[in-house]
Amino acid sequence: MSKTQQNNREAFAGEAKAFVRLKAFAAQAEKEEYTQIAKLFRAIAEAELVHATRHLRNMKLVSNTEDNLKYAFESETKVNENVYPQFIKEAVEEGDQASAIAFTHARDVEEIHASLYKKALDHMVNEKDTRYFVCKVCGYVADGELPEQCPICGAKKEMFMEVE
Repeated sequence: MSKTQQNNREAFAGEAKAFVRLKAFAAQAEKEEYTQIAKLFRAIAEAELVHATRHLRNMKLVSNTEDNLKYAFESETKVNENVYPQFIKEAVEEGDQASAIAFTHARDVEEIHASLYKKALDHMVNEKDTRYFVCKVCGYVADGELPEQCPICGAKKEMFMEVE
């Protein structure tokens, strides 16, 4: 891998992390009623997303939709099977229950995400529209109908948001 390719990877990771971090900062500022600061955090987060997207494209990771679905499926499967089990084991060994629960939820949801990518290919072929609902507690994604409660973390349906 060339130095520039390596730099694009590092830049992408940094910008993607900044985007997520700033969105969390904005939510906290809103909670504390610092509306203007929240707006600034969201604006800069969007700028970081622009940067991250450019780096991702420079890495040639954005392809046609079918290939993107396959890549996304493989990524979710890899994380679910190889990364989170180790994270869970280490959190349990260190007695960090909150992290162990978060890692377990993420692992379980990643498996569902992978199945949604496969299902999306069918939707694409059959030209089927569907609705998606995301649990704001654990990240579970429901396809089609809003569940009464999250099958992963048990959150009530009020904790879901519909994605447009």
